[in-house]
Amino acid sequence: MKIFKTFALIALIFCISGQLEAQKSITLNVNSGNYARENSVACFQWAQTQIADPAGIELTELVDGKKMKTDCQLEKTPEGTQLCWILSGKTPANSTRTFVAEIKNIAKKENLIMKLEDKNGGLTIKEGSLPVLRYVYRTVYPPAGIDTAYKRSGFIHPAWSPSGDTLTTIQPKDHYHHYGIWNPWTKLEYDGEIYDLWNLRDRKGTVKFESFRETTEGPVYAGFKALQGHYIFPDGTESNAKEIMEEIWDIKVWNQPKGEGFLWDFGSELHPNTALPVILKTYRYAGFAIRATEVWTNKNAVMYTSEGKNRPEIDGIKARWIYLTGECKHGKAGILFMSHPANYNAPEPLRIWDQNANGGRGDTFINFAPTKDTDWILESGKKYRLNYRVFQYDGEITPEKAEQLWTDYAYPVTIEIIKYIGENLHNRENLLNTHTHTHTHTHTHTHTAANITLFFQLTNPVCERNNIAYGIFHFKFL
Repeated sequence: MKIFKTFALIALIFCISGQLEAQKSITLNVNSGNYARENSVACFQWAQTQIADPAGIELTELVDGKKMKTDCQLEKTPEGTQLCWILSGKTPANSTRTFVAEIKNIAKKENLIMKLEDKNGGLTIKEGSLPVLRYVYRTVYPPAGIDTAYKRSGFIHPAWSPSGDTLTTIQPKDHYHHYGIWNPWTKLEYDGEIYDLWNLRDRKGTVKFESFRETTEGPVYAGFKALQGHYIFPDGTESNAKEIMEEIWDIKVWNQPKGEGFLWDFGSELHPNTALPVILKTYRYAGFAIRATEVWTNKNAVMYTSEGKNRPEIDGIKARWIYLTGECKHGKAGILFMSHPANYNAPEPLRIWDQNANGGRGDTFINFAPTKDTDWILESGKKYRLNYRVFQYDGEITPEKAEQLWTDYAYPVTIEIIKYIGENLHNRENLLNTHTHTHTHTHTHTHTAANITLFFQLTNPVCERNNIAYGIFHFKFL
């Protein structure tokens, strides 16, 4: 025989701020998916919680019943606030790690491991005391006696190895228009005319730094967003330059364990800002490129791609990634470039110099060139984005490591909410498939060993004002 007992309880829940506020937290499962991970970037879109953006978060990982503190960082993006952290160590394929994000009323004082240094017209991003890359926003002129048309701003130089070796160069004598790591377009059509923003000597156009949109420091990453203008010279003079496109450089350098290398993301968002489209015409080189240090030649540097190709076979092929390793002052070092699979014309064609370039020296130049074999029409008023990830390392890198880094970038971990604590249940509507479109909700828990089922129901709150909510709970035992 079933015995029914019903209890009614008037509940008063105080949600006032300060010391009286109930602790609020969410529990997250991070799933590695089909790929093994190592020191992976994990980012969670906070809007999924349906909770207002927090002032601060304290993140811990649950490991063998213990809570392990994990550095995290909040960022406001066009898609909303996101929470980022590094999934430290190795994570096997098809495995899950669990984290608890505790919501704080005030922003916590962060350990600024990832820092910015603004000095002499350049913004340097550092991991601790080690410089990773320097974004040059001042205009740099060529050496005395060289045509000033070669001047340029808005590029990265130097990019460093972890041991401090410089991996890039600018204004080499053979190509004064080469600027470290940069992103110009070579054959561009606007209003029926062709312009060149790469080969500066021709005085057809250029790219200029305009302003910083934002800068960020923190325990997980440091970075910036910089506005750059793409200008054409209709009459061959800079005095009558016309801006036809804006570009936002979005750079993030991620905190990685000491000795593991430098990891950073490069985003280029292109926005034609006149009434006419910009057509990036087919040309053998254009877009994201590096002119590597002049120390590297065909005598001491090697290239290798995701398709298993070495330097003599690379120019013109399509690839997901390419690395360049060479001898430096402190031994071997290198740089790996990864193209995102969502990029235009991905996997992108590559433009490189072969081993006989520059009179047989074999200097090293690499370019992901999405318009190498096709035009790209950029319509007025729309935004177009290209994304790349870069890894700078000491020593050598294996193809297996390069592939692991690329898959981690192309197919990031997935994150799901599995638990809430301290939030009014009606705020969780339509989340985790547990709520209806009203404020009435029923939870069921079954204890199979005792064959006992517990039902409880939260009816519509009769009052919710000044952060105080009233409700009636009915508990029925069968």
